[in-house]
Amino acid sequence: MTERRPNAERSRETRGRILWAARQLFAEKGYAGASTPAIVAAAKVTRGALYHHFADKAAVFAGVVAAEQADVGARMEKAAQANSDPIEQLILGGEAYVVAMAEVGRRRILLVEGPVVLGSERIERIRAVHLRSRIDAGVKQIMASGLVAQVPVEPLVDLLVALFDRVALVADRENFPAYRHALRALVQGLKVAPPSDGDFVLV
Repeated sequence: MTERRPNAERSRETRGRILWAARQLFAEKGYAGASTPAIVAAAKVTRGALYHHFADKAAVFAGVVAAEQADVGARMEKAAQANSDPIEQLILGGEAYVVAMAEVGRRRILLVEGPVVLGSERIERIRAVHLRSRIDAGVKQIMASGLVAQVPVEPLVDLLVALFDRVALVADRENFPAYRHALRALVQGLKVAPPSDGDFVLV
């Protein structure tokens, strides 16, 4: 006799199947081109099952974004742990971010359509948990180590997030080594003393 699985386990499996199917469709067809009937068919679930777990297609997309960003963040964390030097950890985490973002469809989902579909505030809240928080912790660790001159943390985190995003958007298999070299040079440049406040005035 087949043993019945707990409802919670079956619910997690159904949700996972929906997210997996939706991820493939969003990556291939984009948000607008991936219909809920197509997601239901690809996941091999009922329409009722989809709406039991998600209010609408936007909620499914948000679930995909969160899962994708969590995977990227986990890869950053794992890569950073390979070295004990705080600056090298930040570099390795950034490189892992770029490599993870190169997976088919991921840049489209997270960097191109994510802000449009979910809005900039919502996408940034998701990214804050899995991306910004890691970069923020890395920068604070570097500052605490005394390896670099003290600079404002928030502006530096903003610039690093933008740097990693830019490399993720434009780097491909052919030019990634060059971008990797430039990324390393920029982050290692944190060891150089920053300019004094009087060196530049915004008018």
